Amino acid sequence: MLDIGDRFRNFRQRSLEPTQVEQLKTDFLEESTPNPTYLILIVSSCAIATFGLLTNSAAVIIGAMIIAPLMLPIRGLAFGALAGNIKLFRQGIIALVIGTLMAVAIACSLGWLVGISNFGSEVLSRSKPTLLDLGIAVVAGAISGYAKVQPKISTSLAGTAIAVALMPPVCVIGLGLSQANWSLSQGATLLYLTNLLGITLACMLTFFIVGYSPLKRARTPLIWTLTLTGVLLIPLSVSFSELVRQARLESSVRKALLNRTVTFQRLSLLKSDTNWLTNPPQVRLSVRAKEPITPKQVRLLEAFLAKEMGQPFKLIFEVSQVEEVMGSTSSKKEFNKN
Repeated sequence: MLDIGDRFRNFRQRSLEPTQVEQLKTDFLEESTPNPTYLILIVSSCAIATFGLLTNSAAVIIGAMIIAPLMLPIRGLAFGALAGNIKLFRQGIIALVIGTLMAVAIACSLGWLVGISNFGSEVLSRSKPTLLDLGIAVVAGAISGYAKVQPKISTSLAGTAIAVALMPPVCVIGLGLSQANWSLSQGATLLYLTNLLGITLACMLTFFIVGYSPLKRARTPLIWTLTLTGVLLIPLSVSFSELVRQARLESSVRKALLNRTVTFQRLSLLKSDTNWLTNPPQVRLSVRAKEPITPKQVRLLEAFLAKEMGQPFKLIFEVSQVEEVMGSTSSKKEFNKN
């Protein structure tokens, strides 16, 4: 009965055909060349993603995901590093650097021309990467790598997954630079590096498992990639812990307002959203009420939260007021007062 090691070696030998390695090298070299087609895809994808970020439209950003140009050289440099092909590795690095710098420059220019100072949630959500983002990148990279060596899988599906992880953060870097928002650009840069290393590592592991490189040759590049990825685990773990803390605190704020204040006994809370990037954090509350909410009530609620939570919060109410109208039949009429 074969042990796990023997089964793994047999799987690698069965998966690899004699002509596949050379064909794969040729394909990767072609994909990693910064030719006019690649540059056009970079410009198009970046412009669509940037406009989607500026308009806070997830649907438009998805349009940029379909183009997916940056995933091509990443697979090339991953295979070049794993197989010891210096030419392919260098070509992939060059194409990736050119594409990234072009995208940052385009996004920065568009952000400066539009002149929006307050970005929406689609931009802000890409400034605080966590371990969850690394997990997404690893899974996406594995799908992309396996799709390349398995012709039965559509490579467009893998390209879409990679674009989710790469182009939007690059555009956020440029948007942050356009407004001199260094913290936004730094957070997006960390997300970009996280996704880049996660995708590269997953592609390399996939190529190795399938059998495109012996362990002796693959050991060094894998160790280097694992080490660089491990360095990123420190800030990502801190961000993840902060994310968990914020989620718990947000839940506590909501419960405290609903269960322990007189004001919310007369209100119907529709939804709440907390912006943790401001100081103090802003809690936006959409409520329905029969009577208007006064600034004094808001100040009292803010003082109550500061005492209960141990930190200040700024409350912003969006009120939909309910008016009762009596006629021949009883009815209720609602209108927005925002």
